[in-house]
Amino acid sequence: MAENGAKRIRLGMVGGGTGAFIGYVHRVAARIDGDYDLVAGALSSRPEVAKESGRNLGFAEDRIYTSYEEMARAEAARPDGIEAVAIVTPNHMHYGPAKAFLEAGIHVICDKPITSTIEDARKLAEIKPKNGAKFLLTHNYTGYPLIRQAREMIESGRLGKIRVIQAEYPQDWLAEATDDDNKQAAWRTDPARSGAGGAIGDIGTHAYNLLRFVTGLKTDSVSADLTSFVPGRKLDDNVHIMLRFEGGAKGMLWASQVAVGCENGLQLRIYGEKGGLEWRQDNPNYMWFTEFGKPKQLLTRGGAISGNAASTMNVRIPSGHPEGYLEAFATLYSQFAAVIRGEGAAYEGLLPTLADGVEGMQFIMASVASSQADGKWTKLSAV
Repeated sequence: MAENGAKRIRLGMVGGGTGAFIGYVHRVAARIDGDYDLVAGALSSRPEVAKESGRNLGFAEDRIYTSYEEMARAEAARPDGIEAVAIVTPNHMHYGPAKAFLEAGIHVICDKPITSTIEDARKLAEIKPKNGAKFLLTHNYTGYPLIRQAREMIESGRLGKIRVIQAEYPQDWLAEATDDDNKQAAWRTDPARSGAGGAIGDIGTHAYNLLRFVTGLKTDSVSADLTSFVPGRKLDDNVHIMLRFEGGAKGMLWASQVAVGCENGLQLRIYGEKGGLEWRQDNPNYMWFTEFGKPKQLLTRGGAISGNAASTMNVRIPSGHPEGYLEAFATLYSQFAAVIRGEGAAYEGLLPTLADGVEGMQFIMASVASSQADGKWTKLSAV
């Protein structure tokens, strides 16, 4: 049973076999709050790896699958079949499994970006899921308590009308050419598997989703400069993007995988008429808030001046005890479990949806088009 006494949700997984980083992260996140039992999987496109990975996780032999198609059919027909599935494959393998499981009436938890092409994203959005099956896109950074608090502060007018937004996500792990033995790099730098975007699709979409989630502003257009600095690389490894938002706010987004010395530097800075906020993912339990003409205030996760969102349903342990990446991921899993059980009204608007995924693909494609046109301002609605 889950910690709150509710029955655990039977979970399956597509991708994420032995050696896959993100599959491990999803499995840990699903376990933290006791809401799920992982009971089945098609963990690799290679049959021997799929079988070995399933056995290592303790699956029954008849629930270790070598294709997602077989898994969707078999699990939908079982009286004890999975109720939800986590899709943790490279981008080009998101659409097929998501479609198959939604049409089988099984809830879908999908890693971002939603698909590798805008066409597939839109086709997925047109599917009518069987039995009302629901969809979660794991933009996990939206699960941090202080990110939820920042969103609440902006909604309540603490910053006034938003003027300027700066988001950045620099890394350095692709600063040199990589060989095919590096599985994480190989598919991310391959247009056939990653899609049209490299750094922009892998980490730029996280920065973009975060600024949209926190501010609630709707993007009008982008002017982008996408670059591949490493010789021979087919996809971008550095992006600079200016953004125009409806209502007049302006933004800047930088994402890079060749910024030497940066490990995972996701940051967000937001400035309004009355105040500003600054937050860093590598120290996520702290956020600076400044009201114009007053000293800076350091807000802490669950601290004395926390807002309602950060002090109630999004904080797991008392202030002063750090929460991080895995807990933020687990928050999405746990709150989606409440949605599946029909108890998720409190999380309305907080969980990334299929529509967010489609917009993320629009952002990628508009940025690619803008860069190809030498930075021409390009509306998201034009792609």
